[in-house]
Amino acid sequence: MTPQLLAGIVLVAAMLQTLSGFGFAMVLMPVAVHLVGIYTAAPFVAAVALSLYAINLVRQRRALDWSELRRLGLVAALGAPVGIWLIARIDEQIIRTALGVLLAGYALYALLGQKKTKPIGQRWAYVSGFAAGCLGGAYNIPGPPLILYGSLRQWPHQRFRAVLQAIFLVNGLIVVSMHLLTQHYTHAVRTLLWPAFPALLVGVILGAQLDRHLHPHHLRTLIMVLIFVLGLSLIVR
Repeated sequence: MTPQLLAGIVLVAAMLQTLSGFGFAMVLMPVAVHLVGIYTAAPFVAAVALSLYAINLVRQRRALDWSELRRLGLVAALGAPVGIWLIARIDEQIIRTALGVLLAGYALYALLGQKKTKPIGQRWAYVSGFAAGCLGGAYNIPGPPLILYGSLRQWPHQRFRAVLQAIFLVNGLIVVSMHLLTQHYTHAVRTLLWPAFPALLVGVILGAQLDRHLHPHHLRTLIMVLIFVLGLSLIVR
């Protein structure tokens, strides 16, 4: 039952990511942690997410900003191994609580704290990229620092989605490679992956169709509410 349940969550999360440019791992990771634990969830989510980022980047490649990608991608690549190193040395309950605080705090900020300001400078890309790499390596959620940076840079929506997919892809390649080298793709993880990949493709197709009809602002609000609830559930547990 667990592989099928996770496949259903993969479908929904892939649809949301295709529409908004983010949210896949932030939706899937907490559920996977609840069901199978952090040490199975981490390599599972990393592999599925990598496939999704590659598909969506191909779809959105024309809007990619290469200068932003170079700045963010370099430091994100440096941060990913740091995150992998940390997750192997910290108690799972601490990781679970930290992940919950991160998700709930970011969602609350996104829902209540954003105000119109002048765009921030490009130098913040290095801080945001490194933090994203660490979070991607440890929790498979590089999104929050990048989403915050892109929002404060006031990127147009198409550029926002394209740059996020590219950075997620760079980070995902490193994270999956590290999981492979450390032999984290056990039989339990592989059992979860087989039903997840078809569900991923269905989610992308549905998201691409819905993209023509849904307003991005309304969708992001819905995703943030869901992320906030999931974050609180991890903290309470």
